[in-house]
Amino acid sequence: MPDIDAAGLGRRTVLAASAALAVPRIARAAANPLKIGIPTILSGPIALLGTSSRGAIQPEIDRINAAGGLLGRQIQPIYRDSKGQPQEAARVARELVNTDGCEILLDAEASSGAYAVQEVVRDLGVLCLHSNSETSSLTADPKLRVATAFRCARQGVHDAIVGGAHSAKVAAAKKLSKWATCSPDYAFGRDTTAQFLDFLKHFKPDIEVISQGWPKLGAPDFTEVITKILQAKPQALYSALYAGDLSAFVNQGNVYALFGAMQVFVPAMGDLPVLTAVKSLPVGIQSANRYLPTFPKTAENAAWGAAYRKANNNAYPTNWSWQNSTAVRFIEAAVKKAGSTDGKKAAAALEGMTIDSPFSVTGKVTMRAEDHTLVDYAIGWGTTVPKDPFVVDMEPGDWGQISELEKEWKKKSGYI
Repeated sequence: MPDIDAAGLGRRTVLAASAALAVPRIARAAANPLKIGIPTILSGPIALLGTSSRGAIQPEIDRINAAGGLLGRQIQPIYRDSKGQPQEAARVARELVNTDGCEILLDAEASSGAYAVQEVVRDLGVLCLHSNSETSSLTADPKLRVATAFRCARQGVHDAIVGGAHSAKVAAAKKLSKWATCSPDYAFGRDTTAQFLDFLKHFKPDIEVISQGWPKLGAPDFTEVITKILQAKPQALYSALYAGDLSAFVNQGNVYALFGAMQVFVPAMGDLPVLTAVKSLPVGIQSANRYLPTFPKTAENAAWGAAYRKANNNAYPTNWSWQNSTAVRFIEAAVKKAGSTDGKKAAAALEGMTIDSPFSVTGKVTMRAEDHTLVDYAIGWGTTVPKDPFVVDMEPGDWGQISELEKEWKKKSGYI
């Protein structure tokens, strides 16, 4: 009978015991996933909103899961298509919590659906991050606010302040006083357009609006509204159209030489999928950044954009992409800090939280405690050119000015 190596046997026993203990831990993590419900738009003309949101959410969740998950549990995202219908958004949000067992909602809805989901969250009390809704009143109006709901997205009034200041400079230089607007006919389009005009007039009081068009969301044909704009003969045009609606509007507008007849201002033009979907991108459209790998011009931002494309079959990220990436990072940080997925505990941890971010000129973004909305993200306006990088001469917004004028707007609106 051969001698037994006691030391070797001891090592083998420890290793075997460790492996045996590891298997139950892995099994428990897989058997008890942390489910996050994600209502969004995955079909129809605005499907880019949902697909580019999912394209950013999934790599973040994969990163967290590869590092051991959250609170020792693997995250399981559950996506539901609302088809862009508010009542469907509310229905699937409630079902995600009550039927599917989701402990957190990441509401990747447009504003039309976000308001419906907000009321579901008010009832259920789960942690919710609205990652796409830009309509300001969602978080600015205290009557609409919910203790466990946050907006992890840019906000219309912030864009209006920065856009109004930038556009007023352009208007003064080019002597543009007669304006028309063309924006989608629902809360986001109407509210954002009104806010932009208010701040444009704040910086340049002699503005006159001579025509306004309100096409339906997902409208396939813009001939009527384009004809109306041309007949009014404005010197400048503002539009809050976005995604597939915007690329269709620009392609159809090119047929009528719309963009050579007036100076055009479009906040959502600065989304790479929109810029590249336009058959002949007009030079000189004034646009805000949505997601641009060149703004902020940092290695971290460029690396995030490249990683997104690698993970998504070379598709370009959108504004919704960076917002959803940020939302997952806030969820991760808040749950870790709270040590819990409980809505109240996680919300308390999230209020006022600052995290590192490639989507900020300063490298950090904050979830403002007073109104549960994102601040300090990169925001600015520039000019379109027909080839990469598509938007140049970016002028960054001043967050000091944004905060000051936002407070004045809240007082005027009766929110303070």
